Amino acid sequence: MIQRFSLCALGTSAPNPVLTTILYFRGEYETHIKDKKCPAGVCKALFHYEIDEGTCNGCHLCALKCPQEAITGENKKAHRLDQAKCIKCGICYDVCKFEAIVVK
Repeated sequence: MIQRFSLCALGTSAPNPVLTTILYFRGEYETHIKDKKCPAGVCKALFHYEIDEGTCNGCHLCALKCPQEAITGENKKAHRLDQAKCIKCGICYDVCKFEAIVVK
């Protein structure tokens, strides 16, 4: 609509970048909107972090580094991640040496 009814050249060309990405990356747009997932793996807001209790050995490093204190648990026991507190910063994923943090 902007392109079609604009009265100046800027208005007719401004939508071009968006229209071009929709043309070539339509599937990614649809996946973001319908499935709430990011195929490229760059939209942190669409990530969902979980702790694999079978892999977590309770080293407590993720809990110490979490800025929101969303990870709780006792030493040497599997930890838990409170989704309501999690801001999806990815620090827990980065510091976990045992690959117990799973991104979905």
